[in-house]
Formats: sequence, C-alpha cells, structure tokens
Amino acid sequence: MENIKHHLKIINQFFEIEKKLAALNGAESAQRNVERIKSYFEEMGYQIHNPLGESYSETRTDCEASIAGASAENLYINEVIKPIVRYLQEGQPQIVQKGVVITRSR
Repeated sequence: MENIKHHLKIINQFFEIEKKLAALNGAESAQRNVERIKSYFEEMGYQIHNPLGESYSETRTDCEASIAGASAENLYINEVIKPIVRYLQEGQPQIVQKGVVITRSR
C-alpha cells in the first residue's frame, strides 16, 4: 500500500501537468509523452480517469464534490482537481483515490 501512496503523488502531479499542457497552444508535441506515461501507469495496474463533463449526483461514490452556484440540480463536473484512480487487485479495479471535483448546474 505504501507504493500506491507514492504512485498517487506522482499521478496527481502528472495530472496537473497534463491539464496545464492542454491549456497551452502548441503543446501537441508533448501529448505523445503524456500518453506514454499514462500507458506505463496502466501497465502497473492503474486506471486514471478524468471525469470532466460527466453528470454528477450525490449517489456517486467515486468523487468528492464541491457544488458551485446556487442550484444543486442537474449537476455536471465542471472542474477536476484530482482524477479518479483505480488499481487492479486480483483482476478487480479498486478505487485508491476518489476524484476531487467541482460541480455546476447545467
């Protein structure tokens, strides 16, 4: 489990870099490197999921959400601070990090 904690720190930093690269013009050349790093984590058994734009309800158990705005109905994930990370244990994906997200009403 200690290795997973260290890997999560790296995954979260990698996720931040990926978000920053997506916001830059001309960063397409770095995207290939980003995809390689993602594939290395997948080879180690990690599934990294960015839930940006997905619907959100209070019954969702894979995210911790803050609600932006006055309404709490018809919510979607507006911003992702940390991705959802699953780790394959005995062939079954287990959530090792809930996504930290900000939601908004549509």
